[in-house]
Amino acid sequence: MDRFLVVAPAGRDASVIRDLLASAGITVAVDSSGDQLIEALRSGAGAGAVITDDGLARIDTDALLEAIAAQPPWSDFPFILLVRRGEPRSSPKSMEDLINVTVLERPLHPASLISAARAAIRARARQRLAADHLEKRERAESELRNLAATLEQKVLERTRDLAAANDRLTAEIAERERAEARLVQAQKMEAIGQLTGGVAHDFNNLLTVVVGSLDLALRRCVDDQVSRLMRNSIQAAERGASLTAQLLAFSRRQRLSPVAVDINRIITGMSDMLTRTIGPHLEVEADLSPDLWPALADPTQLEVMILNLAINSRDAMPTGGKLRIETRNVDAVPPVLLSDLDAGEYVAISVSDDGPGMSPEVQARAFEPFFTTKDHGKGTGLGLAQLYGFAKQSGGTVRIDSRLGEGTTVTIYLPRSLAKAVEETSVRQQREKRASARILLVDDDEEVRNIAAATIEELGYEVVSVASGQAALQILGEERFDLLMTDIAMPGMTGVDLARRVRQIDPDLPILFSSGYADVQTFGENLSDEVVLKKPFRISDVATRIDAVLDASRSSAVE
Repeated sequence: MDRFLVVAPAGRDASVIRDLLASAGITVAVDSSGDQLIEALRSGAGAGAVITDDGLARIDTDALLEAIAAQPPWSDFPFILLVRRGEPRSSPKSMEDLINVTVLERPLHPASLISAARAAIRARARQRLAADHLEKRERAESELRNLAATLEQKVLERTRDLAAANDRLTAEIAERERAEARLVQAQKMEAIGQLTGGVAHDFNNLLTVVVGSLDLALRRCVDDQVSRLMRNSIQAAERGASLTAQLLAFSRRQRLSPVAVDINRIITGMSDMLTRTIGPHLEVEADLSPDLWPALADPTQLEVMILNLAINSRDAMPTGGKLRIETRNVDAVPPVLLSDLDAGEYVAISVSDDGPGMSPEVQARAFEPFFTTKDHGKGTGLGLAQLYGFAKQSGGTVRIDSRLGEGTTVTIYLPRSLAKAVEETSVRQQREKRASARILLVDDDEEVRNIAAATIEELGYEVVSVASGQAALQILGEERFDLLMTDIAMPGMTGVDLARRVRQIDPDLPILFSSGYADVQTFGENLSDEVVLKKPFRISDVATRIDAVLDASRSSAVE
């Protein structure tokens, strides 16, 4: 595996950066003098380099620029330059025009550096893939030139071979153009994913304070009119959280959390949003089976998929028409889907429109990523591909039935769940049943920490809150707790790092993580949904997660 070089001669920068990248699974080598960097540039080796501004100042600029210019034709070595905020950069003005550089200002969040390093590694891998394609193409062109040199003697017997070689070359060029177009789109998606991941963290922290404060105030309010206004505010904040989830789903940074869901209730709850989205020129008709089975799916992502299908139908009927949503039980796999579905029972959701329909050629490519029939700039070509991926990841599939001039029906098949559909638990009913427990709460955001502590106290638990992992370790050495609840993304020591330290001290202490971050796996541990409380959260969410973690711990202790 190519190494990621770290050129940081001052202080502990090199060891800190090395340990941070290594914790993310990146192979790192410290290059204090910059000699390894120069050699990697000339030979085309290495996955990239992190250079501090003082490290760049110690490298011979002429030698560096000469090595950059001497790179192999396919190579565009990626640099991550760390500069101090507010200080002038020490690199020559021309250098940023000559090198593939990402400038990060310090101090910076560890996730930003890890994300930038991974992006550089992926870009380097794509360069090597492009080099391989280029080599293959050059070999094909060389073969063609050799054939042309002896064409007079072999024209008769080589005619068919030459035609075949020409066809292969043409196909390779066409495929390369398509690959380049897909690469551009993929880079856009990668940029969106990085942006939405950071936005989600900050936005969900804000929504946690808003939703938590309103939730607690609503439990103390006796004025019906004020209570109604509070509930409206909570619904608006939750729609903001749903919007964040939709952005994350679009950028494919959201993990599925499948549970038993009542699809009819989801569709009924979306009626107002669907009406506002598709506009007054379309009629919405719902035919929901009264005896519909619960389905196994992620409810948030299912809402996004239904909304996307409704938007597609709206775009297909610009002058008006009827949008129909139907649900039904499927007790046996239809013959046309035997190759797509395992034997069993399923729940079907169909979205139909009166639009112009699809040709067989369009239907055959409908699920291809980036394929779209919409005008440039009006569609990404990811909607149906994302829908297909969601259905397959949920254990189901998607089918399109369409004819030109007769409209289109898209049907999602999801596996039946034998569990009862998840409903919101009454926190007040559960409070009397809850055993006394002491909880240590860790969150670096003061407002989030205060509202979370108030929520936990409202549930009847005793809570002690601190602002950092170091403070948590100190108090754990002095007092005993029944549960540790910690935020994941914290400066200095992350929640995952804190959990590792706590397990060394008390392996039996249950740990519940909370996060508004898009991709919690960035922090180095595979966390299951059962131990992660997603922000923003309602008081019922907190109660359910804490009870589940404590119950699991008690059951394990009994065994």
